[in-house]
Amino acid sequence: MDNFQALMLALIQGLTEFLPISSSAHLILPSQVLGWPDQGLAFDVAVHLGTLLAVLVYYRRDVWAMTRGAGQGLVERRVNPDLRLGLLVVLATIPAVAAGFLLKDLIENELRSAAVIATTTVVFGVALWLADIWGARRRGVDQLGVGSALLIGVAQAVALIPGTSRSGITITAALALGFRREDAARFSFLLSIPVILGAGLLKTKDLLESRVPVDWMHMALGVVVSAVTAYLTILFFLRLLDRIGMLPFMLYRLLLGAVLFLWFV
Repeated sequence: MDNFQALMLALIQGLTEFLPISSSAHLILPSQVLGWPDQGLAFDVAVHLGTLLAVLVYYRRDVWAMTRGAGQGLVERRVNPDLRLGLLVVLATIPAVAAGFLLKDLIENELRSAAVIATTTVVFGVALWLADIWGARRRGVDQLGVGSALLIGVAQAVALIPGTSRSGITITAALALGFRREDAARFSFLLSIPVILGAGLLKTKDLLESRVPVDWMHMALGVVVSAVTAYLTILFFLRLLDRIGMLPFMLYRLLLGAVLFLWFV
């Protein structure tokens, strides 16, 4: 992998991690169409770290509030609103963790084909749009309950199927449950923190065990470019969300799915 390829892959990861358009559907294109080599474990760790830094910086107030709320809750022995939100994030993470351990072999061996990615890109793109136009869009994150958090968590577990889009399906679930667009995106992005952290730690463990030589320049490039790109993506996505809705992302996913079907299937 040369410097240009590393730059482009970090840009793709930063752009697609938080937009509801599926990172796996985009990352298949450089390798399959252009014949680019696999980016490798070290670079995977780098871009995961970059996107994690981006969401932590953007939602630093929420993260600090949940951390402080947890401390206050332990001292006062009561559940305050910030602690409650943190607990709901943890609760909604459990289904994806359980599904990842139970279905790891099935996902890696049976569900990584171009046909699956193309199909999920289209199907869940339409689902996103339908949830947007049919959802009540009246609830805020402060109205999130245990049942809603679990349902969004189950939706996140479905995102283990390549092409689904983690942010896309969690926002879809939240919109279908009546949450406002910005609140749906906010909870989805907060929910990404433990997921990205966990995936990064697993990849770091695999990297240490593999003893593969590390290209530190490419790693640094991956961290910086993916972090800056992901932060700007979150910023502009949230600013434009109420104006544009989900229709542009649905149309884009239909186009991308059509390209994948024509090219690979």
